[in-house]
Amino acid sequence: MKNQVLIGCSSFNNRFWKGIFYPDNLSSSRWFEFYCQYFSTYEFNGSFYKFPTVRIFENWYKKTPENFIFSVKAPKEITHLKKFNDCEDRIKEFYEVCETGLKEKLGCILFQFPPSYQFSTEKLDQIIRNLDLKFKNVIEFRHESWWNEEVWSAFRTHNITFCSVSHPQLPSTIFTDFPLIFIRLHGKPKMFYSSYSPEELLEIKNAIYLKSAFVYFNNTASEAGILNALALKHMLE
Repeated sequence: MKNQVLIGCSSFNNRFWKGIFYPDNLSSSRWFEFYCQYFSTYEFNGSFYKFPTVRIFENWYKKTPENFIFSVKAPKEITHLKKFNDCEDRIKEFYEVCETGLKEKLGCILFQFPPSYQFSTEKLDQIIRNLDLKFKNVIEFRHESWWNEEVWSAFRTHNITFCSVSHPQLPSTIFTDFPLIFIRLHGKPKMFYSSYSPEELLEIKNAIYLKSAFVYFNNTASEAGILNALALKHMLE
């Protein structure tokens, strides 16, 4: 992936998009197929709630076009319950399931930590120690204490990407000096609902233009996510 911007959403099964994106007469069983006609990447979040299997990912692999790319979110068992403590084998298993099931369609592996997870050098070292650095690892923090140079420097050294977020309680910096740009747009001021203005989308477009980036709209509790994704895609064409 060289100087390629991939835009997508963090969910697709959305009744609010019917008549706005999905045709009124299109069965919901074909919504993802329709999504793939417009977007070449998808952020798979189901794995956050339930540990995935190779078979599940093989099914997703088969129903997507040749050059489609998935980013996959790590299970909350790893990031929220155990918080990387005593789960080396489980992390290794997760990597293996993703790689075996999705093959060349595997893009990034996203690890999102909870707001209660505050920075410490020990936690930073533990994260790096547990990651398989051959993958495109992206770390999303939900506590502002992680926005510091010690974290950024360590991530650059180990080829790890610090996730850029648009979130009501977090800095909205778009980081362009990591292995790749990975942006998650959750909606501001109302998380999961709020739409981004043309001016805000233009700022994103200017930050990522002619760079390698993944941009995922997670403001999908309304019609905002799909309309924003289409608008940004149009800006970059």
